[in-house]
Amino acid sequence: MADGVLAGRRGALLLLTGVELIVFLDVSIINLAMPTIGAALGIGVVALAWVSTAYQVTFGGFQLGAGRASDLLGPRRMFRVGLGVFTAASLLAGLAQTGWLLIGARALQGVGAALLIPAELALLALMFADPEANRRAFGVWSAMGAVGAASGVALGGVIVQGLGWEWIFLINVPIGIAGLLLSGRLLPADKADPKAARGRLDLPGLFTGTGCLLLAVYVVTEAAEGDLGPVQWTLTALAILLGAAFIVIERRVDDPLLPFGVFRERDITGAAAANFVVGATHVPVFVFVSLYFQEVREYSSIRAGLAVLPIALLSIPVSRMLIPMALKRFGPRWVLILGLSLMTVALVMLGTMPTDAVYVTRFLPAAVIFAVALPACFVGSTLPGVKAAKPEQTGIVSGVINTTQRLGAGLGVAVLASVAESRTEAVGGPRAEALNSGFHYAFLGAAGLAVAGLVVAVTVLRPDPPRPEEPAAAPPAEEAAAAAD
Repeated sequence: MADGVLAGRRGALLLLTGVELIVFLDVSIINLAMPTIGAALGIGVVALAWVSTAYQVTFGGFQLGAGRASDLLGPRRMFRVGLGVFTAASLLAGLAQTGWLLIGARALQGVGAALLIPAELALLALMFADPEANRRAFGVWSAMGAVGAASGVALGGVIVQGLGWEWIFLINVPIGIAGLLLSGRLLPADKADPKAARGRLDLPGLFTGTGCLLLAVYVVTEAAEGDLGPVQWTLTALAILLGAAFIVIERRVDDPLLPFGVFRERDITGAAAANFVVGATHVPVFVFVSLYFQEVREYSSIRAGLAVLPIALLSIPVSRMLIPMALKRFGPRWVLILGLSLMTVALVMLGTMPTDAVYVTRFLPAAVIFAVALPACFVGSTLPGVKAAKPEQTGIVSGVINTTQRLGAGLGVAVLASVAESRTEAVGGPRAEALNSGFHYAFLGAAGLAVAGLVVAVTVLRPDPPRPEEPAAAPPAEEAAAAAD
Protein backbone atom coordinates (compact mmCIF):
# COMPACT_ATOMS: atom_id res chain seq x y z
CA MET A 1 0.00 0.00 0.00
CA ALA A 2 1.55 3.26 -1.07
CA ASP A 3 2.44 5.82 1.56
CA GLY A 4 1.39 8.60 -0.82
CA VAL A 5 -2.21 8.55 0.42
CA LEU A 6 -1.00 10.19 3.64
CA ALA A 7 1.33 12.66 1.94
CA GLY A 8 1.46 15.94 3.82
CA ARG A 9 -0.71 14.65 6.66
CA ARG A 10 1.56 12.20 8.48
CA GLY A 11 2.39 14.83 11.09
CA ALA A 12 -1.29 15.42 11.81
CA LEU A 13 -1.91 11.67 12.01
CA LEU A 14 0.99 11.22 14.42
CA LEU A 15 -0.31 14.09 16.56
CA LEU A 16 -3.88 12.79 16.74
CA THR A 17 -3.00 9.15 17.34
CA GLY A 18 -0.15 9.99 19.73
CA VAL A 19 -2.67 11.79 21.92
CA GLU A 20 -4.88 8.69 21.75
CA LEU A 21 -1.93 6.68 23.09
CA ILE A 22 -1.25 8.85 26.13
CA VAL A 23 -4.95 9.21 27.01
CA PHE A 24 -5.52 5.45 27.12
CA LEU A 25 -2.12 4.85 28.67
CA ASP A 26 -3.21 6.97 31.62
CA VAL A 27 -6.12 4.61 32.28
CA SER A 28 -3.82 1.75 33.30
CA ILE A 29 -0.36 3.22 33.91
CA ILE A 30 -1.41 4.28 37.41
CA ASN A 31 -2.01 0.73 38.67
CA LEU A 32 1.54 -0.32 39.56
CA ALA A 33 2.33 3.11 40.99
CA MET A 34 -0.45 2.98 43.60
CA PRO A 35 1.57 1.55 46.54
CA THR A 36 4.42 4.00 45.93
CA ILE A 37 2.01 6.96 45.71
CA GLY A 38 0.24 5.88 48.89
CA ALA A 39 3.52 5.69 50.80
CA ALA A 40 4.85 8.98 49.40
CA LEU A 41 1.73 11.04 50.09
CA GLY A 42 0.57 9.19 53.19
CA ILE A 43 -2.92 8.41 51.89
CA GLY A 44 -5.04 5.40 52.77
CA VAL A 45 -6.65 2.74 50.62
CA VAL A 46 -9.95 4.60 50.04
CA ALA A 47 -8.31 7.83 48.90
CA LEU A 48 -5.77 5.88 46.87
CA ALA A 49 -8.55 4.13 44.96
CA TRP A 50 -9.87 7.55 43.98
CA VAL A 51 -6.58 8.37 42.23
CA SER A 52 -7.71 5.87 39.59
CA THR A 53 -11.47 6.32 39.94
CA ALA A 54 -11.44 10.12 39.50
CA TYR A 55 -9.90 9.80 36.02
CA GLN A 56 -12.28 7.03 34.95
CA VAL A 57 -15.37 8.89 36.16
CA THR A 58 -14.69 12.22 34.42
CA PHE A 59 -13.28 10.55 31.30
CA GLY A 60 -16.48 8.58 30.82
CA GLY A 61 -18.90 11.17 32.14
CA PHE A 62 -17.96 14.23 30.09
CA GLN A 63 -17.66 12.69 26.62
CA LEU A 64 -21.27 13.23 25.60
CA GLY A 65 -21.12 16.98 26.21
CA ALA A 66 -17.63 17.11 24.75
CA GLY A 67 -18.83 15.44 21.57
CA ARG A 68 -21.60 17.97 21.08
CA ALA A 69 -19.21 20.84 21.83
CA SER A 70 -16.89 19.49 19.14
CA ASP A 71 -19.72 19.65 16.60
CA LEU A 72 -20.82 23.16 17.59
CA LEU A 73 -17.51 24.88 18.40
CA GLY A 74 -15.22 22.97 16.02
CA PRO A 75 -13.07 19.86 16.53
CA ARG A 76 -9.71 21.62 16.32
CA ARG A 77 -10.72 24.14 18.98
CA MET A 78 -11.98 21.40 21.32
CA PHE A 79 -8.91 19.25 20.62
CA ARG A 80 -6.63 22.11 21.68
CA VAL A 81 -8.73 22.94 24.73
CA GLY A 82 -8.77 19.27 25.76
CA LEU A 83 -5.03 18.88 25.23
CA GLY A 84 -4.35 22.04 27.22
CA VAL A 85 -6.51 20.83 30.13
CA PHE A 86 -4.93 17.35 30.01
CA THR A 87 -1.39 18.75 29.96
CA ALA A 88 -1.98 21.23 32.78
CA ALA A 89 -3.65 18.52 34.88
CA SER A 90 -0.71 16.16 34.25
CA LEU A 91 1.70 18.81 35.50
CA LEU A 92 -0.49 19.43 38.56
CA ALA A 93 -0.64 15.68 39.28
CA GLY A 94 3.14 15.30 38.98
CA LEU A 95 3.73 18.18 41.40
CA ALA A 96 0.99 17.18 43.89
CA GLN A 97 2.09 16.93 47.51
CA THR A 98 -1.24 15.83 48.99
CA GLY A 99 -3.61 13.04 48.12
CA TRP A 100 -6.61 15.26 47.49
CA LEU A 101 -4.67 17.54 45.16
CA LEU A 102 -3.60 14.48 43.18
CA ILE A 103 -7.20 13.21 43.03
CA GLY A 104 -8.39 16.62 41.81
CA ALA A 105 -5.68 16.67 39.15
CA ARG A 106 -6.65 13.19 38.00
CA ALA A 107 -10.29 14.27 37.69
CA LEU A 108 -9.17 17.25 35.61
CA GLN A 109 -7.07 14.91 33.47
CA GLY A 110 -10.20 12.90 32.78
CA VAL A 111 -12.06 16.03 31.68
CA GLY A 112 -9.23 16.84 29.27
CA ALA A 113 -9.29 13.28 27.91
CA ALA A 114 -13.06 13.44 27.45
CA LEU A 115 -12.72 16.65 25.43
CA LEU A 116 -9.93 15.19 23.31
CA ILE A 117 -11.31 11.87 22.12
CA PRO A 118 -14.50 12.93 20.27
CA ALA A 119 -12.61 15.85 18.68
CA GLU A 120 -9.80 13.51 17.65
CA LEU A 121 -12.17 11.09 15.91
CA ALA A 122 -13.99 13.96 14.19
CA LEU A 123 -10.67 15.31 12.89
CA LEU A 124 -9.59 11.89 11.65
CA ALA A 125 -12.86 11.49 9.75
CA LEU A 126 -12.55 15.02 8.32
CA MET A 127 -8.88 14.92 7.31
CA PHE A 128 -8.76 11.35 5.99
CA ALA A 129 -12.00 11.11 4.03
CA ASP A 130 -10.41 9.33 1.04
CA PRO A 131 -11.09 5.58 1.50
CA GLU A 132 -7.45 4.53 1.23
CA ALA A 133 -6.24 7.26 3.59
CA ASN A 134 -9.13 6.52 5.96
CA ARG A 135 -8.11 2.87 6.24
CA ARG A 136 -4.50 3.79 6.87
CA ALA A 137 -5.36 6.47 9.42
CA PHE A 138 -7.73 4.30 11.41
CA GLY A 139 -5.23 1.45 11.27
CA VAL A 140 -2.70 3.66 13.05
CA TRP A 141 -5.43 4.88 15.42
CA SER A 142 -6.34 1.31 16.38
CA ALA A 143 -2.66 0.55 17.02
CA MET A 144 -2.32 3.46 19.43
CA GLY A 145 -5.46 2.46 21.30
CA ALA A 146 -4.30 -1.14 21.61
CA VAL A 147 -0.78 -0.18 22.63
CA GLY A 148 -2.10 2.27 25.22
CA ALA A 149 -4.42 -0.34 26.68
CA ALA A 150 -1.76 -3.07 26.75
CA SER A 151 1.41 -1.26 27.75
CA GLY A 152 0.30 0.83 30.71
CA VAL A 153 0.99 -1.89 33.27
CA ALA A 154 4.50 -2.58 31.98
CA LEU A 155 5.51 1.05 31.51
CA GLY A 156 4.07 2.10 34.86
CA GLY A 157 6.36 -0.27 36.75
CA VAL A 158 9.45 0.72 34.76
CA ILE A 159 8.84 4.48 35.14
CA VAL A 160 8.08 4.26 38.86
CA GLN A 161 11.19 2.20 39.55
CA GLY A 162 13.50 4.21 37.29
CA LEU A 163 12.28 7.80 37.65
CA GLY A 164 9.70 7.98 40.44
CA TRP A 165 5.91 7.95 40.49
CA GLU A 166 5.65 11.64 39.56
CA TRP A 167 6.95 10.89 36.07
CA ILE A 168 3.98 8.77 35.06
CA PHE A 169 2.22 12.16 34.91
CA LEU A 170 5.07 14.54 34.07
CA ILE A 171 5.99 12.55 30.97
CA ASN A 172 2.74 13.82 29.43
CA VAL A 173 3.75 17.47 29.79
CA PRO A 174 6.36 17.82 27.00
CA ILE A 175 4.17 15.71 24.72
CA GLY A 176 1.19 17.94 25.42
CA ILE A 177 3.15 21.17 24.92
CA ALA A 178 4.53 19.91 21.61
CA GLY A 179 1.01 18.92 20.54
CA LEU A 180 -0.37 22.35 21.37
CA LEU A 181 2.41 24.07 19.42
CA LEU A 182 1.95 21.84 16.38
CA SER A 183 -1.85 21.59 16.33
CA GLY A 184 -2.37 25.10 14.97
CA ARG A 185 -0.21 24.28 11.94
CA LEU A 186 -1.13 20.63 11.35
CA LEU A 187 -4.88 20.54 11.96
CA PRO A 188 -7.47 22.16 9.66
CA ALA A 189 -9.17 25.36 10.82
CA ASP A 190 -12.69 25.08 12.18
CA LYS A 191 -15.62 26.33 10.11
CA ALA A 192 -17.92 26.76 13.10
CA ASP A 193 -18.68 30.21 14.49
CA PRO A 194 -18.18 29.86 18.26
CA LYS A 195 -20.30 32.92 19.10
CA ALA A 196 -23.29 31.61 17.18
CA ALA A 197 -22.76 28.07 18.42
CA ARG A 198 -22.77 28.98 22.12
CA GLY A 199 -26.44 29.91 21.95
CA ARG A 200 -27.25 26.46 20.52
CA LEU A 201 -25.68 24.51 23.38
CA ASP A 202 -28.38 22.64 25.29
CA LEU A 203 -27.36 23.51 28.86
CA PRO A 204 -30.22 21.66 30.67
CA GLY A 205 -29.41 18.56 28.63
CA LEU A 206 -25.70 19.06 29.28
CA PHE A 207 -26.16 19.21 33.05
CA THR A 208 -28.61 16.30 33.34
CA GLY A 209 -26.85 14.09 30.78
CA THR A 210 -23.37 14.69 32.15
CA GLY A 211 -24.61 14.30 35.73
CA CYS A 212 -26.25 10.98 34.86
CA LEU A 213 -23.11 9.69 33.15
CA LEU A 214 -20.78 10.86 35.93
CA LEU A 215 -22.86 9.04 38.54
CA ALA A 216 -23.26 5.96 36.34
CA VAL A 217 -19.53 5.68 35.63
CA TYR A 218 -18.76 6.25 39.32
CA VAL A 219 -21.15 3.50 40.47
CA VAL A 220 -19.87 1.11 37.82
CA THR A 221 -16.26 1.82 38.85
CA GLU A 222 -17.11 1.27 42.51
CA ALA A 223 -18.85 -1.98 41.61
CA ALA A 224 -15.67 -3.09 39.82
CA GLU A 225 -13.84 -2.57 43.11
CA GLY A 226 -16.48 -4.53 45.04
CA ASP A 227 -17.79 -1.55 47.03
CA LEU A 228 -21.56 -1.05 46.67
CA GLY A 229 -23.19 0.29 49.81
CA PRO A 230 -26.15 2.58 50.62
CA VAL A 231 -24.36 5.63 49.21
CA GLN A 232 -23.73 3.94 45.87
CA TRP A 233 -27.30 2.69 45.61
CA THR A 234 -28.61 6.18 46.40
CA LEU A 235 -26.40 7.63 43.67
CA THR A 236 -27.67 4.94 41.29
CA ALA A 237 -31.23 6.10 41.92
CA LEU A 238 -30.17 9.72 41.36
CA ALA A 239 -28.46 8.73 38.08
CA ILE A 240 -31.72 7.10 36.92
CA LEU A 241 -33.69 10.25 37.78
CA LEU A 242 -31.20 12.47 35.94
CA GLY A 243 -31.30 10.09 32.97
CA ALA A 244 -35.11 10.28 32.86
CA ALA A 245 -34.95 14.09 33.06
CA PHE A 246 -32.37 14.11 30.27
CA ILE A 247 -34.65 12.08 27.98
CA VAL A 248 -37.60 14.40 28.64
CA ILE A 249 -35.47 17.51 28.00
CA GLU A 250 -33.94 16.13 24.81
CA ARG A 251 -37.35 15.34 23.36
CA ARG A 252 -38.57 18.90 23.94
CA VAL A 253 -35.68 21.19 23.00
CA ASP A 254 -35.19 22.39 19.43
CA ASP A 255 -31.45 21.70 19.32
CA PRO A 256 -30.81 18.75 21.67
CA LEU A 257 -27.44 17.76 23.09
CA LEU A 258 -28.09 14.21 21.87
CA PRO A 259 -30.42 13.99 18.87
CA PHE A 260 -32.07 10.62 19.43
CA GLY A 261 -32.64 10.39 15.70
CA VAL A 262 -29.02 9.30 15.28
CA PHE A 263 -29.98 5.92 16.72
CA ARG A 264 -32.28 5.29 13.78
CA GLU A 265 -29.07 4.70 11.84
CA ARG A 266 -28.27 1.03 12.38
CA ASP A 267 -24.53 1.49 12.12
CA ILE A 268 -24.48 4.09 14.91
CA THR A 269 -26.60 1.95 17.22
CA GLY A 270 -24.58 -1.13 16.32
CA ALA A 271 -21.26 0.69 16.83
CA ALA A 272 -22.36 1.87 20.29
CA ALA A 273 -23.46 -1.65 21.28
CA ALA A 274 -20.30 -3.21 19.82
CA ASN A 275 -18.09 -0.72 21.67
CA PHE A 276 -19.85 -1.60 24.92
CA VAL A 277 -18.97 -5.26 24.32
CA VAL A 278 -15.39 -4.47 23.27
CA GLY A 279 -14.89 -2.50 26.48
CA ALA A 280 -16.46 -5.25 28.58
CA THR A 281 -14.19 -7.92 27.08
CA HIS A 282 -10.73 -6.40 26.58
CA VAL A 283 -10.32 -4.34 29.77
CA PRO A 284 -10.99 -7.30 32.14
CA VAL A 285 -8.41 -9.35 30.22
CA PHE A 286 -5.56 -7.07 31.29
CA VAL A 287 -6.84 -7.04 34.87
CA PHE A 288 -7.08 -10.82 35.20
CA VAL A 289 -3.92 -11.63 33.23
CA SER A 290 -1.97 -9.31 35.52
CA LEU A 291 -3.56 -10.94 38.57
CA TYR A 292 -2.81 -14.41 37.19
CA PHE A 293 0.89 -13.67 36.87
CA GLN A 294 1.15 -11.90 40.23
CA GLU A 295 -1.21 -13.97 42.38
CA VAL A 296 -1.02 -17.42 40.80
CA ARG A 297 2.50 -17.44 39.33
CA GLU A 298 3.92 -15.03 41.97
CA TYR A 299 5.68 -12.79 39.45
CA SER A 300 6.88 -9.37 40.57
CA SER A 301 4.73 -6.47 39.38
CA ILE A 302 7.28 -5.42 36.76
CA ARG A 303 7.76 -8.96 35.50
CA ALA A 304 3.98 -9.38 35.27
CA GLY A 305 3.79 -6.17 33.24
CA LEU A 306 6.53 -7.31 30.90
CA ALA A 307 4.72 -10.63 30.42
CA VAL A 308 1.81 -8.71 28.88
CA LEU A 309 4.01 -6.42 26.78
CA PRO A 310 4.05 -8.69 23.66
CA ILE A 311 0.38 -7.79 23.13
CA ALA A 312 1.32 -4.12 22.80
CA LEU A 313 4.35 -4.79 20.62
CA LEU A 314 2.54 -7.07 18.20
CA SER A 315 -0.46 -4.74 17.91
CA ILE A 316 1.71 -2.16 16.11
CA PRO A 317 2.60 -4.16 12.96
CA VAL A 318 -0.88 -5.73 12.92
CA SER A 319 -2.51 -2.30 12.89
CA ARG A 320 0.05 -0.84 10.49
CA MET A 321 -0.15 -3.58 7.86
CA LEU A 322 -2.97 -6.08 8.37
CA ILE A 323 -5.81 -3.82 9.52
CA PRO A 324 -5.77 -1.46 6.47
CA MET A 325 -5.57 -4.47 4.14
CA ALA A 326 -8.48 -6.16 5.92
CA LEU A 327 -10.55 -2.96 5.86
CA LYS A 328 -9.98 -2.62 2.13
CA ARG A 329 -10.80 -6.23 1.36
CA PHE A 330 -13.62 -6.94 3.82
CA GLY A 331 -14.85 -3.64 5.27
CA PRO A 332 -15.17 -2.67 8.97
CA ARG A 333 -18.10 -4.97 9.75
CA TRP A 334 -16.19 -8.08 8.74
CA VAL A 335 -13.05 -6.79 10.45
CA LEU A 336 -15.10 -6.58 13.66
CA ILE A 337 -16.53 -10.07 13.12
CA LEU A 338 -13.04 -11.48 12.56
CA GLY A 339 -11.68 -9.55 15.54
CA LEU A 340 -14.39 -10.76 17.92
CA SER A 341 -14.00 -14.33 16.63
CA LEU A 342 -10.26 -14.23 17.36
CA MET A 343 -10.98 -12.54 20.70
CA THR A 344 -13.28 -15.44 21.62
CA VAL A 345 -10.59 -17.99 20.72
CA ALA A 346 -7.96 -16.17 22.78
CA LEU A 347 -10.28 -15.89 25.79
CA VAL A 348 -11.14 -19.59 25.67
CA MET A 349 -7.42 -20.38 25.58
CA LEU A 350 -6.83 -18.14 28.60
CA GLY A 351 -9.84 -19.71 30.30
CA THR A 352 -8.26 -23.16 30.13
CA MET A 353 -4.71 -22.19 31.10
CA PRO A 354 -3.36 -24.38 33.95
CA THR A 355 -1.93 -23.00 37.16
CA ASP A 356 1.63 -23.85 36.10
CA ALA A 357 1.21 -22.92 32.43
CA VAL A 358 4.42 -22.63 30.42
CA TYR A 359 4.59 -19.04 29.23
CA VAL A 360 5.86 -19.72 25.69
CA THR A 361 3.57 -22.62 24.84
CA ARG A 362 0.35 -21.71 26.68
CA PHE A 363 0.12 -17.97 27.33
CA LEU A 364 2.05 -16.54 24.37
CA PRO A 365 -0.13 -18.16 21.64
CA ALA A 366 -3.24 -16.72 23.29
CA ALA A 367 -1.49 -13.34 23.61
CA VAL A 368 -0.59 -13.35 19.89
CA ILE A 369 -4.20 -14.07 18.88
CA PHE A 370 -5.44 -11.41 21.30
CA ALA A 371 -2.96 -8.89 19.87
CA VAL A 372 -4.41 -9.42 16.39
CA ALA A 373 -7.98 -9.30 17.67
CA LEU A 374 -7.75 -6.15 19.79
CA PRO A 375 -6.99 -3.51 17.11
CA ALA A 376 -9.44 -5.24 14.76
CA CYS A 377 -12.15 -4.88 17.41
CA PHE A 378 -11.25 -1.24 18.07
CA VAL A 379 -11.42 -0.13 14.46
CA GLY A 380 -14.24 -2.47 13.44
CA SER A 381 -16.52 -1.29 16.25
CA THR A 382 -15.81 2.42 15.72
CA LEU A 383 -15.61 3.02 11.96
CA PRO A 384 -19.22 2.05 11.09
CA GLY A 385 -20.61 4.63 13.51
CA VAL A 386 -18.18 7.39 12.53
CA LYS A 387 -18.83 6.79 8.81
CA ALA A 388 -22.60 6.76 9.30
CA ALA A 389 -22.63 10.07 11.21
CA LYS A 390 -23.54 13.26 9.40
CA PRO A 391 -20.58 15.66 9.22
CA GLU A 392 -22.21 18.00 11.75
CA GLN A 393 -22.80 15.10 14.17
CA THR A 394 -19.44 13.33 14.07
CA GLY A 395 -18.42 14.67 17.48
CA ILE A 396 -21.58 13.63 19.32
CA VAL A 397 -21.57 10.18 17.69
CA SER A 398 -17.91 9.73 18.66
CA GLY A 399 -18.80 10.78 22.21
CA VAL A 400 -21.63 8.24 22.38
CA ILE A 401 -19.42 5.45 21.04
CA ASN A 402 -16.59 6.13 23.48
CA THR A 403 -18.94 6.57 26.43
CA THR A 404 -20.45 3.13 25.83
CA GLN A 405 -16.97 1.61 25.74
CA ARG A 406 -16.07 3.19 29.11
CA LEU A 407 -19.33 1.96 30.64
CA GLY A 408 -18.77 -1.50 29.18
CA ALA A 409 -15.26 -1.62 30.60
CA GLY A 410 -16.45 -0.79 34.10
CA LEU A 411 -19.36 -3.20 34.04
CA GLY A 412 -17.25 -5.96 32.50
CA VAL A 413 -14.65 -5.73 35.26
CA ALA A 414 -17.34 -5.54 37.96
CA VAL A 415 -19.37 -8.52 36.74
CA LEU A 416 -16.46 -10.77 35.82
CA ALA A 417 -14.60 -9.98 39.07
CA SER A 418 -17.70 -11.04 40.98
CA VAL A 419 -17.89 -14.24 38.93
CA ALA A 420 -14.20 -14.98 39.59
CA GLU A 421 -14.51 -14.32 43.31
CA SER A 422 -17.57 -16.53 43.68
CA ARG A 423 -15.86 -19.38 41.86
CA THR A 424 -12.68 -19.02 43.92
CA GLU A 425 -14.64 -19.18 47.17
CA ALA A 426 -16.65 -22.18 45.96
CA VAL A 427 -13.57 -24.18 44.92
CA GLY A 428 -11.47 -23.67 48.05
CA GLY A 429 -8.30 -25.74 48.45
CA PRO A 430 -4.83 -24.42 47.54
CA ARG A 431 -4.95 -20.68 46.96
CA ALA A 432 -3.28 -20.71 43.54
CA GLU A 433 -5.61 -23.41 42.23
CA ALA A 434 -8.70 -21.68 43.58
CA LEU A 435 -7.69 -18.31 42.15
CA ASN A 436 -6.91 -19.79 38.76
CA SER A 437 -10.28 -21.54 38.67
CA GLY A 438 -11.92 -18.17 39.33
CA PHE A 439 -9.90 -16.55 36.57
CA HIS A 440 -11.00 -19.35 34.22
CA TYR A 441 -14.62 -18.40 34.82
CA ALA A 442 -13.81 -14.72 34.24
CA PHE A 443 -12.06 -15.38 30.93
CA LEU A 444 -14.82 -17.73 29.74
CA GLY A 445 -17.43 -15.16 30.79
CA ALA A 446 -15.57 -12.57 28.70
CA ALA A 447 -15.62 -15.05 25.80
CA GLY A 448 -19.41 -15.23 26.18
CA LEU A 449 -19.56 -11.42 25.95
CA ALA A 450 -17.45 -11.53 22.79
CA VAL A 451 -19.97 -13.96 21.27
CA ALA A 452 -22.73 -11.49 22.15
CA GLY A 453 -20.71 -8.85 20.29
CA LEU A 454 -20.59 -11.16 17.28
CA VAL A 455 -24.38 -11.34 17.31
CA VAL A 456 -24.53 -7.52 17.31
CA ALA A 457 -22.03 -7.29 14.45
CA VAL A 458 -23.90 -9.83 12.33
CA THR A 459 -27.46 -8.69 12.99
CA VAL A 460 -27.31 -4.93 13.65
CA LEU A 461 -24.46 -3.49 11.57
CA ARG A 462 -25.20 -3.05 7.90
CA PRO A 463 -23.36 -5.32 5.46
CA ASP A 464 -20.37 -3.50 4.00
CA PRO A 465 -21.09 -2.12 0.52
CA PRO A 466 -19.08 -3.42 -2.45
CA ARG A 467 -15.72 -1.76 -2.94
CA PRO A 468 -15.91 1.17 -5.38
CA GLU A 469 -13.10 -0.25 -7.48
CA GLU A 470 -15.08 -3.44 -8.11
CA PRO A 471 -16.99 -3.25 -11.43
CA ALA A 472 -20.73 -3.48 -11.11
CA ALA A 473 -22.34 -6.68 -12.30
CA ALA A 474 -23.53 -6.56 -15.91
CA PRO A 475 -27.35 -6.24 -16.20
CA PRO A 476 -29.28 -9.11 -17.70
CA ALA A 477 -29.65 -9.02 -21.45
CA GLU A 478 -33.37 -8.16 -21.29
CA GLU A 479 -32.72 -5.18 -18.94
CA ALA A 480 -29.85 -3.98 -21.11
CA ALA A 481 -32.04 -4.10 -24.21
CA ALA A 482 -34.82 -2.24 -22.42
CA ALA A 483 -32.35 0.41 -21.29
CA ALA A 484 -31.07 0.79 -24.84
CA ASP A 485 -34.62 1.34 -26.11
